[in-house]
Amino acid sequence: MDTVRVLITGATGYIGGRLAPRLVTAGHHVRVLARSPEKLRDVPWCESVEVVKADLSDKASLAGAFDDIDVVYYLVHAMGGGGSFSDVDKRSAVNVAEAAAAAGVRRIVYLGGLHPSNAELSTHLKSRLEVGRILLDSAVPTVVFQAGVVIGSGSASFEMVRHLTNRLPVMTTPKWVHNKIQPIAVRDVLHYLVAAAATTPEINRSFDIGGPDIMQYGEMMNAYADVAGLVRRRIVVLPVLTPRLAGLWVGLVTPIPHGLAMPLIESLQNDAVMHDHDIDGFIPPPESGLTTYREAVRLALRKIENGEVETSWSGATIAGAPSDPLPSDPDWAGETVYVDHRERDCAADPETLWKVVESIGGENGWYSFPLAWAIRGWMDRAVGGVGLRRGRRDPRHLNTGEALDFWRVEEIDRGKLLRLRAEMKVPGGAWLELRVSEGQRVSEGQGGGSRLEQRAVFFPRGLAGRLYWYSILPFHGVVFEGMITNITSTAERSI
Repeated sequence: MDTVRVLITGATGYIGGRLAPRLVTAGHHVRVLARSPEKLRDVPWCESVEVVKADLSDKASLAGAFDDIDVVYYLVHAMGGGGSFSDVDKRSAVNVAEAAAAAGVRRIVYLGGLHPSNAELSTHLKSRLEVGRILLDSAVPTVVFQAGVVIGSGSASFEMVRHLTNRLPVMTTPKWVHNKIQPIAVRDVLHYLVAAAATTPEINRSFDIGGPDIMQYGEMMNAYADVAGLVRRRIVVLPVLTPRLAGLWVGLVTPIPHGLAMPLIESLQNDAVMHDHDIDGFIPPPESGLTTYREAVRLALRKIENGEVETSWSGATIAGAPSDPLPSDPDWAGETVYVDHRERDCAADPETLWKVVESIGGENGWYSFPLAWAIRGWMDRAVGGVGLRRGRRDPRHLNTGEALDFWRVEEIDRGKLLRLRAEMKVPGGAWLELRVSEGQRVSEGQGGGSRLEQRAVFFPRGLAGRLYWYSILPFHGVVFEGMITNITSTAERSI
């Protein structure tokens, strides 16, 4: 394949974050566009790409971003967002189409959703279909791939299947559990996306893509159970279970928040199978053939077990979450701010202490009063928040911008600083900051050791914010004191 200059929108997302390094490996020059470039700072392929800051919904910010580009990958959508997300999707698509045409781009590639041709579509599928039409009607030749359920470690669709099946030996489901679905492995989606860069200019159309298996959603869950070594799940269909109720149930049982579960469930209201099958005439399948559903599940579980998940659905920024960074040395400028600040000497060296700090959260826990953290997570889920079950992508390493339970990694200076921004529902802005530095081994009266500085910061919003802070104040002595004590103790036991 000849080298081309590509621009990826949505590089901080699940598919875009996997596509970028594969295009680099294929020998292409890659430019990625992001609203928050700092989220890409720690990804292993960052140094191999050009990063440009821009917002697709802001036409003025796109000036120059498309210059000298051959192929644009459009991989953004507002699934999981609220309000007028379809208007944002439409405006973004129009802006990209116009900017690409003005810059002389020769190809746009878009990943949309697989859908029936004559059926009432969900709001999110309608929006994705409209985006595809806007791009196809533009002055730039466009390839639209329409995929159904994507199976891969960290994908929202796979995580929904995985957690429902793992946790529920008996499941009550809506009648759509019997609808036909044609899942596709994420590796095969990436195969088609990479190959699309070399398609000829006269191609301007959509292609359905899917794996070799057509199955019911219930069959998918039981096939997963078989691969995972679980007993077959019993599925009880309840015709009265509406998409809204199903979405609330999925949000309760799985890490997928209600705002993201709803569009996933709504997309299952109809069969999602390929209608056109001529993709092979334009892009041949992988040399080893398309991946079966069971093999895709095996590969995904292996990645999770080995801690090799490249990207995750949780990496997407939660709609409505705070986005303003907390300065390292904040100038409060008269603003009301509440701080819980604690310090502790540790006999372990800074490197050992940092390993414990960076492994916090997820399956490793928060090192203090697990029930209190669990209750806080349940409370957040109850009001539509992300809750505590998003976990973490990797059990040992964190990157700037990725999700960590109901926090977001806002800043990481490896070996020294970890700053987390709360994405839970709170009346204000909340941060948790952990700093590691060299210290004194006070207990032994000799040099060396390390010091942990822990700071919880809260900017209240109105009276509700102030009441919230004082209502949880009695728990700080247990939660935050226990956290700093147990983190340093864990590091010392590792010596």
